[in-house]
Amino acid sequence: MHTPTLRPGCFIVLALAALLSNGIAATQDNPNRPPWAQKSGAQKSKTSSSSTPGSSSSSSAPVPRTAPDGEPGKIVQPTPAPPKEENPEPAAQGNRIRVNVNLVTVLVSVLDDHNRPAPDLPREAFQLFDEGNEQKIDIFEPETSQPLDLALMIDASSSAHKEIAFEREAAAHFIRQVVRPGDRLSVFSFDEDVRQHPPGFSDNVAALQDAVRRIPDGAGTSIYDAILLGSRALAGRGEDRRRVIVLVTDAGETTSYYDFDTARREAVKSNVLLYTIVIRPVKNENGRNTAGEHALITITDSTGGAFFILDDLQQLDAMFDRINRELRTQYLLGYYPNPPPKPGSTRHVEVTVKSGDLVRYRKEYFTSAMPR
Repeated sequence: MHTPTLRPGCFIVLALAALLSNGIAATQDNPNRPPWAQKSGAQKSKTSSSSTPGSSSSSSAPVPRTAPDGEPGKIVQPTPAPPKEENPEPAAQGNRIRVNVNLVTVLVSVLDDHNRPAPDLPREAFQLFDEGNEQKIDIFEPETSQPLDLALMIDASSSAHKEIAFEREAAAHFIRQVVRPGDRLSVFSFDEDVRQHPPGFSDNVAALQDAVRRIPDGAGTSIYDAILLGSRALAGRGEDRRRVIVLVTDAGETTSYYDFDTARREAVKSNVLLYTIVIRPVKNENGRNTAGEHALITITDSTGGAFFILDDLQQLDAMFDRINRELRTQYLLGYYPNPPPKPGSTRHVEVTVKSGDLVRYRKEYFTSAMPR
């Protein structure tokens, strides 16, 4: 009887089939993982070695610190890539460092005892420290004229459903207040996804108001994704503009693809001021997400923004008005760090005013990993 022989090429085909079979089996989505975090086998194999800080070796698959193209956590309607000439210095990373001259700029809000903006302070009223070393303030702009790029982010999750109609109208009123000549604003909503309505930033007040009124209802709440992706959208804007996120939420984080620390670092690196308005559905701590509130307090403080808690939805208009007034009375300080920071380092900043008023500002910045 004739015994068939296998050609060498057949061994290769069989070996590849076995390897592919093993690879697919090893990268199947974990059934315990929620749908928003499921990944294809090829993508998961690329990221299986990375995990978020504090993750355990439980049955849940580790979440990668960055999401490849096409993964959950991307803006559903992404911002078009800005022209390259807008940002010709790709190395300008981390809190507006002008790497060619090592200039660091810090936006400062000063508030009096009644939480009102304190205007008309002279340069001599400020002291600025970098890693504990007092710095010479080389640039000083009271009531800075830098235009705004603002991402208005509205929680459209099911947990915020009862308030969404009022939030839409209050946000539409805020848009009319805040957008001035030279400013640009973009409307975002977030539930289990982050959406931009429509893509890009605009000064068309009527179109922006219409967009915020048309925000659809959603299900989950991806707060960390909203902060990170909003920061990235703003980071693509011009270097001579202020970058602001105004976030309205109930703080009930449930479905983010990214984790707390990744979102916080992205906001700081992108030089974003975060203003957070938390509308509490209940006053009793047993009935709300206090962990989400504490996380947002930390991220907000890191960026130099402000955190507000509302127990009465009728206060929302007043909070929007307060944010608008603060944005119009900010001081811009610029300095050349002495001693110069090392590449790839985290630097801590402290700003004080001799009047003793409350001061808010970004607390740290990151330097480029590559020497110049």
